[in-house]
Amino acid sequence: MTVYLGRSRDRVHLRPTLRLRLTLLNGILLVGAGAVLVLLAWWLVGDAMHPADALQAGSEVVLSDGTRQNAQEWETRLVDRASQELLIKGLLALFAIGLIGIAGAYAVAGRALRPLHHVTATARRLGQETLDQRIRYAGADDEVAELARTFDAMLDRLTAAFESQKRFVANASHELRTPLAVMRTEIDVTLSDDEADVDEYRRMAKVVRSASERANGLVDALLVLARSEAQSGRRLVRKTDADLATGVSTALSAVRGEADRMKLDVTTDLQPAPVVGDPSLLDRLAGNLIENAIRYNHLMGRLWLRTCTVDGHARLIVGNTGYEVEPSDVPGLFEPFRRGGWERTGARGSGLGLSIVRAVCDAHGGTVSAVAQPGGGLEVTVSLPGAHTTPVLAGSATVPRAKNPETASSPASDARATPA
Repeated sequence: MTVYLGRSRDRVHLRPTLRLRLTLLNGILLVGAGAVLVLLAWWLVGDAMHPADALQAGSEVVLSDGTRQNAQEWETRLVDRASQELLIKGLLALFAIGLIGIAGAYAVAGRALRPLHHVTATARRLGQETLDQRIRYAGADDEVAELARTFDAMLDRLTAAFESQKRFVANASHELRTPLAVMRTEIDVTLSDDEADVDEYRRMAKVVRSASERANGLVDALLVLARSEAQSGRRLVRKTDADLATGVSTALSAVRGEADRMKLDVTTDLQPAPVVGDPSLLDRLAGNLIENAIRYNHLMGRLWLRTCTVDGHARLIVGNTGYEVEPSDVPGLFEPFRRGGWERTGARGSGLGLSIVRAVCDAHGGTVSAVAQPGGGLEVTVSLPGAHTTPVLAGSATVPRAKNPETASSPASDARATPA
């Protein structure tokens, strides 16, 4: 039996293992039940053995050796001897059964708890490079099997989270490295040209400025994404009354020039949609969706915007025409740095637009979903708790993530989905 010595504030105390506690509990129950049975048998023997009560007073019995003895005295000695033998043999049997039962319970508990030791050993071996290890318990379908399956499922989620983090860091590094490389190349080429004039330096300055704006936009998007995700699962830091219709109007005004340049047919139906939340995040949500719908539309396409309140939830619907989107590719559009076929440094945006939209919805306790339109385009629906319904609490369900983010999008899919 294994007993660990634990130290707490310089005091040493015994801390029995779960196996030892189960064994002791089983032993106490077994010995206690056996002791009750022995005492009950001893009491029944003493109470039932009274054959002399049926004889007349003063009767005698003749023993096997020919001697005569008073029946009452003979009965008393017989009951005492039987009770003594029953008690002694019963206690010996109880001791033997107790030893066998405790040993068996120790062995059975050890076998039953073996998967727990496997879980502990696996947890100790786990690291960033060994997250592929699993328990894969193949025993009886009991509580231990449920624990093992739960542990394996947790490892699956951790592995997916680590892989997603690695891809995010790699993609973010690549996105930032590209404008920096452009700036450095332009500066090196211009400085190495001894005949460069003022116009050449101006051209270089414009290229450097454009690249720096792209890098600055990516950093801003990453900060917004980090801020939104940091508030998921808990109450928003900032909560004020807002209206999705107002945010849509403001965002549409900011990109009206781009919409006119592409000759888009813009249709709006902006009914009041009051919510409680962070106004800056809500404005970014509407802005990303509208910029996305314009940027990845086609010339003389359509753009429709609608806000309303349904069943106590404020809704924002943004739809656009564009290239055809495969329905199976839609969930992957909400992953960071998704541009369909341009998953690295495409010419359009940073690939964080819909990721920010999903994070903002999570932070406000809402949901976001997207539906591919027949003939091309995408319609995105945002649903947030209304201002007069339940309090804003983050962490509700959102659009399902793609099972395999590496293959969840296609060249045509993100071309309508992800703004800068």
